[in-house]
Amino acid sequence: MRPQIMKIFENMRNDNALSIQSAKKNGLKVVGMFCAYAPQELVLAAGAIPVSLCGTRHEPIAAAEKVLPRNLCPLIKSSFGFALTDTCPYFRASDFIIAETTCDGKKKMFELLGEIKPVHVMHLPQGTDRNGALQWWLEELYLLKVRLEENLGVTISTDNLRSAIKVCNRERKALKELHELNRHDPAPMTGLDMLTTIFVKGFNVDKEEGTALINQLAEEVRDIAARGISPFANGAPRILLTGCPVGIGSEKVVRLLEECGGSVVCFESCSGIKVMEYLVDEDEHRDPMEAIAERYLRIPCSCMSPNKGRLELLGRLIDDYRVDGVVDLTWQACHTYIVEDELVRRYVRDNFGLPYLQLETDYSTSDIEQLKTRISAFLEMLSGSCSS
Repeated sequence: MRPQIMKIFENMRNDNALSIQSAKKNGLKVVGMFCAYAPQELVLAAGAIPVSLCGTRHEPIAAAEKVLPRNLCPLIKSSFGFALTDTCPYFRASDFIIAETTCDGKKKMFELLGEIKPVHVMHLPQGTDRNGALQWWLEELYLLKVRLEENLGVTISTDNLRSAIKVCNRERKALKELHELNRHDPAPMTGLDMLTTIFVKGFNVDKEEGTALINQLAEEVRDIAARGISPFANGAPRILLTGCPVGIGSEKVVRLLEECGGSVVCFESCSGIKVMEYLVDEDEHRDPMEAIAERYLRIPCSCMSPNKGRLELLGRLIDDYRVDGVVDLTWQACHTYIVEDELVRRYVRDNFGLPYLQLETDYSTSDIEQLKTRISAFLEMLSGSCSS
């Protein structure tokens, strides 16, 4: 049984594109963002609409490869291709873009992107456990605040920041509560539907309305779970998907995992629980900018060295979701994630004794059959383990 409200989420990306156009006509500003490190609170406090610009489709890549090297991450090429071809309504609507130094490829791509739109690049520290990392990141947030105020012609007040923190925290709580419903066994919601919900929330024009819809969906899924209904067959292997972010258009591994009989119950990546796990401290006695900096610096991305937070989060998720296997997805040429794969593999094997599958691919369909063969064999092994 599929939640009825999913029909709304399936159409939300296109509906929100129309809402963005209407908002622009009414004088509202739009700020595009490529990464989970971009602080949405500052954008909301500036009276602007934050939207996701991370490319998740294969179609724009050919245009990007006329400028960028072919042996580059598909996420970077897709993002830049959308900008070059002017085929993304959200990029077109963006008045200002927040970028970040999460990888060298994106860093250099942003230089080219700056020739099309105003871009501000936030410089991340190399690791979160180094002395001065938080102060470094706080200074980056203050630089962003100044740039937003200059480019959007506004003043970001402390009161507006506190209000924005609460709005974003409510959205994170709602998304996390929805995601955690798949702790039920069997899972009441497919991984593909969960991914769709998480992905389209990045295009919500009104965050409060979007959060209300997420809560409505969660209520419907709770009812499905209470009745013991699931879209999966009894004993379907429960999969945790970790690694690079996934979106609609780049969901082929999620789709194959479930078409081949698996149940993707948890997304650890920054298209999943990683961006919901941590809230901004709402203590009125704290500097809200410091609270925001602290929260975003906790995101356990592979660009950080060391990245102990990812292993700690994976450990909690493996236990909480009672997973049978872990699949690590890496986009081709994403060096930080593919190198970190060995650390994750050993952690999962040595601490939990779970089967582990590493998949490296791109956005094309050229390797679908190869992926299907590997995924089917992996799930067959898990099914044997679950039944023994």
